[in-house]
Amino acid sequence: MNATSLKIIAGALALLAVAGCTPTEEKQVAGAAPQSTLQTVLQRGTLRVGDCLSFAPFGFYDKDGKPDGYDVDLAKALASKMGVKLEMVNTTSANRIPNLQTNKVDVVFCNFTRNLERAKEIGFTNPYVVASEAMLVRKESGIKSAHDMAGKTIATVKGSTNGDEVRSMGIEVKIQEYDSSQAAILAVKQGQADAMIEDNNFLAYQAKLDPTLTVTNEALVPLEYNAFGVKQGDQVWLNYLNEFLFEINASGENATLYQKWFGDKPRYPLNPQF
Repeated sequence: MNATSLKIIAGALALLAVAGCTPTEEKQVAGAAPQSTLQTVLQRGTLRVGDCLSFAPFGFYDKDGKPDGYDVDLAKALASKMGVKLEMVNTTSANRIPNLQTNKVDVVFCNFTRNLERAKEIGFTNPYVVASEAMLVRKESGIKSAHDMAGKTIATVKGSTNGDEVRSMGIEVKIQEYDSSQAAILAVKQGQADAMIEDNNFLAYQAKLDPTLTVTNEALVPLEYNAFGVKQGDQVWLNYLNEFLFEINASGENATLYQKWFGDKPRYPLNPQF
């Protein structure tokens, strides 16, 4: 083999070496999918859950200033399954989506209703609790449904349209507005109003606190399916959370927690009945 042939072979080997070295590997790393929140949480060792801690019994601060409530118990169960610590991040309705998009939290609970508009910006798990609207009444009132409300008074919070659901059924009712939910509830207790219309889960909690009250067994508006919110595009994390929900629902743990906080069994199936 002459010198020229040796040079050609050496050049070819050099080209092969260049083709198989780091630059190609760097391109593969650069083009790889971003790490899932699941791996991030496991590596960090802490799960950050955004929750509305001003909406009892879903989330609130107890007498010692610690987060508590139905959502908080679910968050504790999730962190326990993952083997990580839990950090509850107080969240408002307005910053639920921004907090996810800017990675301030890993997941949001916070009474989050699934809908197409929100799904343009974030992802949703399967439902974990279902809500509609019903009426809070005194047990002695004899009121069983909206059809018993003709000529009676409904207490609502100022700015709310809750009383319109009954009027839309062709039932003549009086609407009496109050500054807060607690003021409207007090009006029902004291007989100044016959009923209050609100989220049935919230009302179930109020009836648990005061056994003289009860909640009518009706759905005055279409059912709302509340779910965990996650950052859009993270299918691995979404799959994990759905598996968590499947397991706590199948085991009955979710229903037990609901009864603990709301004093009653869940009224509606977690998924629509077609």
